[in-house]
Amino acid sequence: METEQNKNNFKSGFVSIVGRTNVGKSSILNNLVGQKIASVVNKPQTTRTAIRAIINRENSQIIFIDTPGIHKPKTKLGDTMVETAFGTIGDVDLILFVVEATSEEIGKGDRIILEKIKESNKKTILIINKIDLVNREQIAKLIETYKDEYNFEAIIPISALKKCDVEIILEEIEKKLNYGPAYYSKEDFTDQTLRDLASETIREKALKLLKDEVPHGIFVEIEKMKRRKTMENEPIFNIEATIYCLKDSHKGIIIGKNGLMLKKIGMYARQDLEKMLETKVNLKIWVKVKEDWVNNDNFVKKFKME
Repeated sequence: METEQNKNNFKSGFVSIVGRTNVGKSSILNNLVGQKIASVVNKPQTTRTAIRAIINRENSQIIFIDTPGIHKPKTKLGDTMVETAFGTIGDVDLILFVVEATSEEIGKGDRIILEKIKESNKKTILIINKIDLVNREQIAKLIETYKDEYNFEAIIPISALKKCDVEIILEEIEKKLNYGPAYYSKEDFTDQTLRDLASETIREKALKLLKDEVPHGIFVEIEKMKRRKTMENEPIFNIEATIYCLKDSHKGIIIGKNGLMLKKIGMYARQDLEKMLETKVNLKIWVKVKEDWVNNDNFVKKFKME
């Protein structure tokens, strides 16, 4: 297989997407893949694990790893997230380093990531995101600033809200990859399990609906997930999930008056899951308090990169 693909100039490789929290990494990943893999919420630290997404092209297979945003950790969970993000840098073929166009200089967080990239000496493409928020002069200045710091393979200014730059990024990545075999089937688009995808979908809906009312201390665990047939012989997924939060006061907010907030979370999550699973979904969600779970080793180990 490998010899045949090499003859046909087939390329493959692993690409890590790194950057500070909330720079748009997950939005970029979802646009590149064309499917919803990573949770997209306008809040920092949304991605907690390294998510693999697979793009199959005519002459290449690109495996993306969307990492947690780099931030100053204050809990064991934070430590694990940062460890996961930095841990991917040395094990990939190419790095996509995402920064914001609104930065007039290299900030402290970007500097830390840049130094890690320098240590690894990996091929790196710089993605300057959110260019729609600044003028051309500022973008040009930022490009020159980063050019002086590292020999990037390419520097691509984009807006993650627009999909017109997707092909430019993919073509640039493909140019830089080595010849090699496909690691996954052409039908695969992620190595996340259905449980992982269901958990992330529910958590994303909760974060979007709760906005700033509840801090980021939410963890969703899928208790049961089973496909069955209805009495009318139609396929349906039974999913039971628990939302863990840090305080009793948070639990009340998540459930809402007369249970309305929890019903909304369940409704929007179910709609997304039915599209994803292409079948009806019977979703039940409970809310439990697990004080200080972000420092509980049994919970935090779930987010460690394998």
